[in-house]
Amino acid sequence: MAISLALIITLGMIANYLFEKIKLPGLLGMLLLGIAIGPYGFNLMQSEIMAVSADLRKIALIVILLRAGLGLKKETLQKVGKNAIRMSFIPCLLEGFTVMFFAHLLFGISFAEAGILGFMLAAVSPAVIVPSMLTLIESGKGSEKGIPTMILAGASVDDVFAITLFSSMISMYFSQTVSIGNQLLQIPISIALGILLGIVVGLFFVQLFKHMRIRDTKKALLLLGAAIFMTGLEDALSNTIEIASLLGVMTLGFILLEKYPKVSKRLSVKLNKIWVFAEIILFVLVGAQVNIAVASQSLGLGILLIVLGLIARSIGVLISISGSGYTFGEKLFSVVAYWPKATVQAAIGSVPLAMGVAHGEVFLAIAVLSIIMTAPLGAIGIRIIGEKVLQ
Repeated sequence: MAISLALIITLGMIANYLFEKIKLPGLLGMLLLGIAIGPYGFNLMQSEIMAVSADLRKIALIVILLRAGLGLKKETLQKVGKNAIRMSFIPCLLEGFTVMFFAHLLFGISFAEAGILGFMLAAVSPAVIVPSMLTLIESGKGSEKGIPTMILAGASVDDVFAITLFSSMISMYFSQTVSIGNQLLQIPISIALGILLGIVVGLFFVQLFKHMRIRDTKKALLLLGAAIFMTGLEDALSNTIEIASLLGVMTLGFILLEKYPKVSKRLSVKLNKIWVFAEIILFVLVGAQVNIAVASQSLGLGILLIVLGLIARSIGVLISISGSGYTFGEKLFSVVAYWPKATVQAAIGSVPLAMGVAHGEVFLAIAVLSIIMTAPLGAIGIRIIGEKVLQ
């Protein structure tokens, strides 16, 4: 596994550098590298690293979400609060139900099956969106109206809706007794528990750091360990109650910034250094999950379905930010920033097939296709449009 890790780090840094050199997002280069050297490409990575790929990607995602939390200022959140709340569910629901409707028509499958596909595609990718928004926040772009913060906050909750409804549709497929209404009621509970968990852990660390002399590097590692335990708690309790632990991780960073800003700024610097390594691991391993051969199986109808979903998502974004006073360019940026798909689709794309859902292989193909289409398109769009229109 060590050799594969060395390969990922070395080639990942080269790919990142080359793409930045030609004014393209470095993450795009790392995604393409992952596709090339992964098991569905030239198969240069050892099976051991692919076996722990999900855990490594989760840890990398936790690093960037901690960074995001440490960069969320209360004043900015208050400024964009209503828009962020609407962005957290309207685009997701519109896209999910639109794909559900058209998948039923185009593929002739049941509404339960179509719903599985719809909410598999309806989740945005925090792996693409969060680092992109943090880069803009750190450079001051969009700070006047807090647009990157709004997208950051909305996207973190968007996935909670998508994954909850995806699980509900699978339950409905196997059992006709599942109530979508009851499942929808669980979403605010999941969000509230995630935020509460983040507040409790955050306040604990505030007191710990105030009363104990600990080096900043060790503080950052303690935070990272606690955040991993938080996601582990979600997994352990998943059959009993759902907890939006990734939202809790962001809340942990936010509480630290609010209650102990002096230390939070230093910890943010430490996490930036960890992210240099974590970013490479995250995007190369996400790319390694992409099977081009599978994606080609449903090319025509798959592309049509993804485009219809993105149109519905875009309308959802415009509804969410209506009356915000944003310019046309700022609205366009918000729309494009909500397109990328990668982490969630790579994680759950194979679940229906593994569980024996009919047409599961087609669903996997479309999930893979959505990553190939939207991750590069969204990343490039965020970079180009963001630089031109954000004040």
